[in-house]
Amino acid sequence: ADGVECDVRLTLDGHLVCVHDRRLDRTSTGAGLVSTMTLAQLRQLEYGAWHRSWRPDGAHGDTGLLTLDALVALVLDWNRPVKIFIETKHPVRYGALVESKLLALLQRFGLATPASADRSRAVVMSFSAIALWRIRRAAPLLPTVLLTRSYGYLSGTTATTVGATAVGPSIATLRQHPELVDRAAAQGRALYCWNVDHFHDVRFCRDVGVAWIATHYPGRAKAWLQNGLTGAGRD
Repeated sequence: ADGVECDVRLTLDGHLVCVHDRRLDRTSTGAGLVSTMTLAQLRQLEYGAWHRSWRPDGAHGDTGLLTLDALVALVLDWNRPVKIFIETKHPVRYGALVESKLLALLQRFGLATPASADRSRAVVMSFSAIALWRIRRAAPLLPTVLLTRSYGYLSGTTATTVGATAVGPSIATLRQHPELVDRAAAQGRALYCWNVDHFHDVRFCRDVGVAWIATHYPGRAKAWLQNGLTGAGRD
């Protein structure tokens, strides 16, 4: 893959962890809210047994808690440049503290002040417009993506108001409204599309000019693109 994507939440003691859900029940051996537990408490849980890739022999690798610090360090240590797309989850009890902690972390790794948005290794995303406005105000060269499932949200002025450098509809929304790509381009914005998991969706995104696709199957999506989407190896 050319990038990795993660969702981040803030722990009770102020650490950013890569956990998608607000509650722990679905994707871990624990229960309750991520925001009410400390990093040490969260590290006592296991996070992989629920997933279809999990193997009893441990071949799936480490499925303990992943912190954002550890993920960023891994990305920067990779043998080629890879972008990290970081989604801040809202609404949450800690509000603006999430973006404050994120910016501090990116600053520590030298990622908060890229030479330009195009050359940035980090991209911040959110379904929350105010969250992106906080990032844009504090770190104007960091690229940001306004995520949404709503066509109306993307067709309005919200992205302009918060200074988002890209907009991010789901593949379902983009298929219904492919004109979003040209509209974003006319406004100087790129388009990021998520849940692009099937051959025909990857081809569609390529044909309409999507800049970034997010998929659960990066290996096969990249193989399709490298093969010119001829149909070889399609799902």
